[in-house]
Parts: sequence; structure tokens; C-alpha cells
Amino acid sequence: MCGKYATNGSTPSHHDNENGSTPNHQLLEAIVNLDHGDPTMYEWYWREVGERCSVTLSGFECLSYFANARNVCWFLEAKLEEEIHKVHQSVGNAVTENRHVVVGTGSSQLILAAIYALSSHPLLHHPNPVNVVSAAPYYSAYPEMTDILRSRLFKWGGDARCFNEEGPYIELVTSPNNPDGVMREAMVKGGGKGQGQGMLIHDLAYYWPQYTAITSPLDHDIMLFTISKCTGHAGSRIGWAVVKDENVARKMVKFMEVSTIGVSKEAQLRAANILETISLSLSCQNSNELDNFFQHSRRLLAERWNKLRDSLKSNPLFHLSKYPTPYCNFFKKSTETYPAFAWMKCKEGLDCEKLLREHKILTRSGTKFGSEAEYVRISMLGRDEEFDVFVQRLQTIQD
Repeated sequence: MCGKYATNGSTPSHHDNENGSTPNHQLLEAIVNLDHGDPTMYEWYWREVGERCSVTLSGFECLSYFANARNVCWFLEAKLEEEIHKVHQSVGNAVTENRHVVVGTGSSQLILAAIYALSSHPLLHHPNPVNVVSAAPYYSAYPEMTDILRSRLFKWGGDARCFNEEGPYIELVTSPNNPDGVMREAMVKGGGKGQGQGMLIHDLAYYWPQYTAITSPLDHDIMLFTISKCTGHAGSRIGWAVVKDENVARKMVKFMEVSTIGVSKEAQLRAANILETISLSLSCQNSNELDNFFQHSRRLLAERWNKLRDSLKSNPLFHLSKYPTPYCNFFKKSTETYPAFAWMKCKEGLDCEKLLREHKILTRSGTKFGSEAEYVRISMLGRDEEFDVFVQRLQTIQD
């Protein structure tokens, strides 16, 4: 753990803060920032794990750029690759056998690497930048990250549901979707001028059993994952892509090579230990008596979602979507969906982000996601104290 939240041998209550109050008076008056998906909710689980997944490196280790020069992704640490395969096999959410694993500095770098790899394909023969689209509401960072370099290879093309331009395109399919938690498939409809020339990138950052039912192991051409939303270790900046085509994987690696000359080995080794700890917590040979990570995380999210829904039952000002309860192969039963974000709608005509900001609650407006101002995205992944104050404050806002 980092800074003041480093493990010190004690395991505080989920609702304790540094002053021992629940929550403290300063927090009751403070701005509650639920704009970012900062996954500090997971902090308590890793406090309990303590030193069991710590990494110690000597000064002579990790000097070389290379991890395995014979591997397509030559900077990928073998231990991390092994643990990635293991955790996907244990969870059953993705096919990784006989696939290429590409590690990146978070999934954000991998998104750009994948867009670069697809848009620079020599067989495209297209004079204009390739359109990159995603169905609204789409992840708010997609337009900015696509256009920030003003590339001649690709450009943001907007809402996939409305896309009808001629030529090749790349569709970003986020499933479960950020911001609304809905399971997604490709959305570009048949009959469009570019139909049949589409290339897909599946962003599966939230396809883990604490958020949604694992209905099958997915097997798409390019699948992106991140340790940030899987385990909560956003600060380690580790993501990985599972790629079918070797040429695409090599182009993604080239993008990383040019932009950052690989990915931090220290971060990779820490991520490997964290994933190993999760796999151990799922194992029947769990001699360390670790709480099943996904059961633990799911309980926390279920508690939060139930609190939020209960607080809004008699308030016509706000509305939350309901989700299906599909059968989950991981938990071996039908399960509720508990997304990492609440996609909340205010009464028609209201600017929901502005309304909540007036009550010192910071959220992200639906307009950032290609949707309407009546919607906001609310992070469900912060610390308990912040979430509890948010729910209390939300109950005071009436029509």
C-alpha cells in the first residue's frame, strides 16, 4: 500500500477513519468527489492480505529493457504472463490459450496501441483517417484519447449507433459498459456504407465477477483488461491485451516500444504477485485462509448498491436502471449486476451534474459520454466514508 495507508499490522474497520469517527465532521461538510473511478474501495482487502503479496527487489535486478527477446511482447515478464493466464482460467471470463498477451501501462495505452495497429494495416488502402466509434453512452475518455495526437491514421467518429460513413472503421466495444454497466455487443448497424469493413476492440475492464455475471469465456480478436478495475491497483498502471493475430500484436508492441520502450518491470512483478494472491484466494488449497477476493468485493458492491437504491426509493427526482440477473458460471448461480458506476438520471429537464454539485457532490455529466445532461456517472468504488456521506446527502435533495 502507499503512503499513510501502508500496512501497519492492524486491520481497521471498513468505516473507521484516521480520527476513529464514522464519518468525521470535516467529511460531512466536505466536497464528495465521485467523478473519478478511483478504486480505493479495495484498500481494506489488501490491508488484510498484508505482506503476503509484497515484492522485494535487489539493486541488480530488472536492469535490462528485455524480459524475453523471443516473445512477441519482449518486455512482458514471464511471471505476469503466467498469472494472467491463471486468473482468466480460474474466473472463466476470457480465452487466453494460444493467444498473444501484450502488457501496457494501463489499458489506456493499450487502447491507443490497438487503434494504431488496426488503422495502420497495409491492406486498408484508405486515404482518410479511419473512424473510431463507440455506442453512446461511451467511455468519456475515448474521444479525447483518439484525437489528442491528431493522427493521420485515425480520428474520433462519434456514436456507433449513428455511424454511416463509407470506408473502414474501428468500433470500441466496452462490456460491461462504462458508464452504464450494460453488457454490450458491436452496435454499428447493417446497411451502412462501411458495413463489413469494421474492426473491433473489446474493452473488458469490468468483465469480472464482482461487477457482473460471467456467462462465458469471451474470445474476441482484441480483448483489453486492466489491474485497476480487476484488483483496485490503479496506481500500478498495468493493463494487458489478449490478441489473436500475431501481426496485430506485433504492431501493438511496436507502439509501446516507440512511446515508452516497454512497461515497468517493477510494476509488472507487483501485478503478478497480486494476481497470484487472487488466484490463491479462489483455490481450494488456500492454506493462508484468504477471503475469496471476488466474493469479498461483490459483498461490498452489493451493500453499496442496496444502500443507494434504498435511499432513492421514495424520491421521484432520481432514477436508477435495473439490470438482469443472468446465470454466473463463476458463482454457479444467477446473480445481480453491481456495476462500478451508477448511471443515474434526474427528472427531465434538470442538469443532474449541476444539481449535485450545488450539494457538494462531484459527478461526471452525461454530456461527457455522448448522452444528455439529465444523466450523471457516479463512482461506486471510493472509500466507505465518502460513499456513506454521499448517500446521506443525496437523501436531502428533494423535488
